[in-house]
Amino acid sequence: MPPTSFDLTRNGPIARITLNRPDKRNTMTPAFWAELPDAVDRLSDDGEIRVLILDAQGPVFSAGMDISVFTDPNALGTANAALRESFMTAALALQDAFTAFERARFPVIAAVQGPCVGGGVDMICACDLRFGTRDAWLRIEETNIGMFADVGTLQRLPRLIPEGIARELAYTGGNLDADRAAAIGLYNAVLDDAGALKAHVDAIAQDIAAKAPLAISGTKRSFLYARDHSVADSLAHAMTLQAALWSTDDIGEAIAARSEKRDGKFTPLAPVRRMGRKS
Repeated sequence: MPPTSFDLTRNGPIARITLNRPDKRNTMTPAFWAELPDAVDRLSDDGEIRVLILDAQGPVFSAGMDISVFTDPNALGTANAALRESFMTAALALQDAFTAFERARFPVIAAVQGPCVGGGVDMICACDLRFGTRDAWLRIEETNIGMFADVGTLQRLPRLIPEGIARELAYTGGNLDADRAAAIGLYNAVLDDAGALKAHVDAIAQDIAAKAPLAISGTKRSFLYARDHSVADSLAHAMTLQAALWSTDDIGEAIAARSEKRDGKFTPLAPVRRMGRKS
């Protein structure tokens, strides 16, 4: 069944997930949290996709969690220890929804047009690259509604920008405008409008998709491992990974394609066959 909380399209090796509830400011419904990781995991397992673009319809990228999530008494009960254990388990599943972007064997690019609030910030922090429009400001909204961000912002944002600025944003619940987001490295670039953003992100995606998929997958794995481990451990991991993924065919093809000024024809990623999963 196609997802109900976003549009999923494919154009050759590039896939696109588009938040499609502009009239609701692209808030994240309960269905979203199940559909997103399922869609990303399936794209990754397929082996044909080389880049995923995350974007949205309308003037707001995402206002975060839909109010229906907060008003469901069955989901948020904490009156006793058993309910609190259930709450924790359900919350871990929310975190896993965005970790799916990191699990993916391809890079994920966030194209942020307009404001990005609350869960939207959690989401783009799990992406590999982020680009925004001039009006694409961000806000860690959870502080403003009496809770703390718990779906990835506090864990990932300090690895992307100076920790002091991350703390400032989380403690104050204030806005981070697009120009400052770019200046501190959260946005790779700021574009004038949605049209320019799409053109720029599409070009970046095409550049990535033209590279050897095994090389891109290995690069992503190395970045993620290095983020969470020492330099020495990460160097050892890189050599083990390189030994596993080294492809003389791809290296020779990359050199030949560059010399002949043509696109390379590289080894594709093999499909992942998960036991018991029906396509």
